[in-house]
Amino acid sequence: MKIFFAAAAVVCLWMTLPAQDASQKQESRTPFMVSLTDLKWVELPERKGMQFAILSGDPKTGPYTQMRKVRAGTDNGLHSHSSEIKNVIISGVWYTGPDAASAKDFGPGSVVVMPGDWMHVSGCRTGTDCVFYQEGKGRFDFKPAAEQPRNK
Repeated sequence: MKIFFAAAAVVCLWMTLPAQDASQKQESRTPFMVSLTDLKWVELPERKGMQFAILSGDPKTGPYTQMRKVRAGTDNGLHSHSSEIKNVIISGVWYTGPDAASAKDFGPGSVVVMPGDWMHVSGCRTGTDCVFYQEGKGRFDFKPAAEQPRNK
């Protein structure tokens, strides 16, 4: 039950913040509220077995917010993303770091902000699936280290 309330609080809190752009219309201040159980989950094309539910924006084209589900035991290997990503962990134990040896674990309530083009590992520890809120400052991409040009 705590997970549900935490997820609902994150979604409700973020979506009810006043609009910062004065040119936005009054109706943009209408609260958006949805329970975790009512979200429409879709498999992430770049990473099979992971799911997302879009809250705002479009991760294919630009800034977005979404909920993410990742199966326990998932390891993403060394990779980067073009834009800054912020994760707020709701359930499970998410790990991330510059390499497997120095990766740290982050449980419920943790916040992880990764700068764009930061090479890192990440994943969900065994035991419990991970659910987290994610904000992206640009479009979402997943760039495995093996596919990136090496600096000489």
